[in-house]
Amino acid sequence: MLKRLLSYFYPIKIYSQQSALSKSLEITWANGNLVMDSLNTNYSYGSLQRILKLGLKNIGFAKIKKMEHILVLGVAGGSVIKTLVDDIQFKGKMTGVEIDSEIIKMANQFFNLNKIPQLQIIIDDAFEFVLKTTEKYDLIVVDIFQDTKMPNFLFESFFIDRICFLLKSKGFILFNTMLLNQAENLRNHKLISEFKKEDFAIKSIPRVENHNELIVIEKLV
Repeated sequence: MLKRLLSYFYPIKIYSQQSALSKSLEITWANGNLVMDSLNTNYSYGSLQRILKLGLKNIGFAKIKKMEHILVLGVAGGSVIKTLVDDIQFKGKMTGVEIDSEIIKMANQFFNLNKIPQLQIIIDDAFEFVLKTTEKYDLIVVDIFQDTKMPNFLFESFFIDRICFLLKSKGFILFNTMLLNQAENLRNHKLISEFKKEDFAIKSIPRVENHNELIVIEKLV
């Protein structure tokens, strides 16, 4: 309790872990909340939770609450999952895909992710998972980072086409991206421009927490 109170004045690191995939991971008390950080950015809770919550609000909490199955690609500490459960009261099925088993161990230890009954965690590469799954989803959250970098496959047409195929009619993709330079701005612009307007409604929410851009994609057919 003392560390939590002191964290309103300065961050207090309580745990650190080295991961072969994610490098340095830390659990810190900050402003009265536990957060998970990588070396250079927030991985879960903190600013990331605010970013993804804004995206979910844009889709509509009432609409999400009625959904049946949500896929989260890139779980980390599970902040978007906690938002779905705690703020939206989502009761449907959730599948979380995370490549780094060390992150999930930390998420279970510090954020009780393993106590959410409707959540299934799968340790797998997101690209491999979307090739194999036969499920259809009402909402797909894409939140995949390696520190501040995003893997190139996320912006390749094959991956985008595949996750769009996995959406149910009237389903949504919430894609969290980071923009640190002009090349990444152009990358996002190209991605958005390639969607067929008769099949998808696209909305971008730029400069969330300074460097993030949310892309909300609704499947119309």
